[in-house]
Amino acid sequence: MGELRLMKGNEAIAEGFIRAGVDAYYGYPITPQSEVMEYLMAEKPEERTGMVVLQAESELAAINMVYGAACTGKKIVTSSSSPGISLMQESFSYIAGSEVPAVVLNVVRGGPGLGDIQPAQSDYFQSTKGGGHGDYRQIVLAPSSVQEMYDFVNLAFDLAFKYRIMVLILSDGAIGQMMEKVMLDEQKPRLTNQEIKDRFDSWALTGRTPGREHNIITSLDLDQENLERHNFHLQKKYKEIEENEVILEEVSLEDAEYVFMAYGTSARICHKALQIARKEGIKVGLLRPITLWPFPEKKVKELASKVKGFLSVEMSAGQMIEDIRLAVEGKTKVAHFGRYGGVIHSPEEVVAALKSKIIGG
Repeated sequence: MGELRLMKGNEAIAEGFIRAGVDAYYGYPITPQSEVMEYLMAEKPEERTGMVVLQAESELAAINMVYGAACTGKKIVTSSSSPGISLMQESFSYIAGSEVPAVVLNVVRGGPGLGDIQPAQSDYFQSTKGGGHGDYRQIVLAPSSVQEMYDFVNLAFDLAFKYRIMVLILSDGAIGQMMEKVMLDEQKPRLTNQEIKDRFDSWALTGRTPGREHNIITSLDLDQENLERHNFHLQKKYKEIEENEVILEEVSLEDAEYVFMAYGTSARICHKALQIARKEGIKVGLLRPITLWPFPEKKVKELASKVKGFLSVEMSAGQMIEDIRLAVEGKTKVAHFGRYGGVIHSPEEVVAALKSKIIGG
């Protein structure tokens, strides 16, 4: 039986870590996501499930603990906010190159620099294009509710282990701090060492296994031809993810002449903006990418030949709009409406932007 609670987004995802059977959380406090570790410390999951919760000395230490522990095939997670995530980028590239499954939460705040602790969506480029070095990708999930903060934990780990890839849950300070009802499911047991060996022994560091060569996990290969073959392998995997793992939400697109495109908190605002516009006789729909990578390129292309324009609604100077424009390929209008530095747009502002930038633009 499920359990209904009123929770903050940061609390819900922390409870999600426990109930998903996570083996270890390594983190460092930074607003507006500090409640994640605070909740875990208070809940004492080591007594509930045996889960390790450790405050590292820095974000750099935390992500490298994730890297090392995840090599054993266990469920490992960390969380931070924008400046802390920036510090982790080199290790993100190492994790990708080593094909280690792991989950990271970013509760985005305003920037650049230290900025403020208010919600923003200005980490889109960093998240979807790869803030580290080399040709790599990571799956990016964008929750827009407290319930999805909880639900996406299991989804993230399923994808991480299916593809041996890092999955980034890209939230923001509004969703992390707001309180909503959350339906919690039953506790999943942590995998035993034998279960991990049975499932992941082909790659994970599970100890000496008779008849198996030593597993070596590294992103270093000084033979350029070998490294090229590895890159071909990675690109083939990323193509498979693009073909099979796109997740999106469609609202009132059947008869839409215009499309709001937004994720996370901005998508919540667009739900209300859509209602306002529809009452005024404007046929507008909403396309919400749930996976920011892989991006719903095919759906955007399909809509581009049917609608009069897209309005990309973001709490940034305009980042996702570049992916929309690439998918639209000049077939229809594309415009951006954004607020910066932690300011959240109102539904009325979104409708006004649609009228001025798309309908009358």
